[in-house]
Amino acid sequence: MLSVIKTGFTVIIVSLLAGCAGKDFVRPSSETFKLGQTSYTQVVQQMGEPRKIGDVLKNERNVKTATYVYAATGGEPLEEGVIPARALSYYFNNDLLVGQEFLSSFKSDNSNFDESKISAISKGKTTREEVIQLLGKPTATFVYPMIKQTSGEALGYTYNTTRGGAFSGFKFFTKALRIAFDEKGVVADIDYSSSGNK
Repeated sequence: MLSVIKTGFTVIIVSLLAGCAGKDFVRPSSETFKLGQTSYTQVVQQMGEPRKIGDVLKNERNVKTATYVYAATGGEPLEEGVIPARALSYYFNNDLLVGQEFLSSFKSDNSNFDESKISAISKGKTTREEVIQLLGKPTATFVYPMIKQTSGEALGYTYNTTRGGAFSGFKFFTKALRIAFDEKGVVADIDYSSSGNK
């Protein structure tokens, strides 16, 4: 999952260097597209053609990815020195939506989260509602095959920053949290990773 996110932000940087920062977009409401119901065509009809299309293998299933990216050197980032950017990825299996993920370093709609609160989440105890109360509204949702469980779902929180420039070099930082729930809405698995330098 993290490699897919990094790929999206690599596209942003290449776009910046080429003088084209992608087309700006507004993140749709989490209710706009339904997991297991919305088709690829329905997403494109509302969002337009994606900046990048790809394929990944998740739990032995082929998943199509559609990613929208935008960066603006003149925009207002959440953190000083960061190139403000946002990315929105949709994942499809058999043409149906199985995941959607948003991340932003713009101050206005940033996807930052407090990773120090992860320790308060317990497998087999913490509920979906308690996770949201603790960490806020998730920036990603997934179902099988984006997660191992064939029932239940996973919530995600992802934040990425890009600093530097073409001459000084770029520095990337990404942190991603995935929390899977069983069919009763109780935490079944917690996966956190971070990479790069702030």
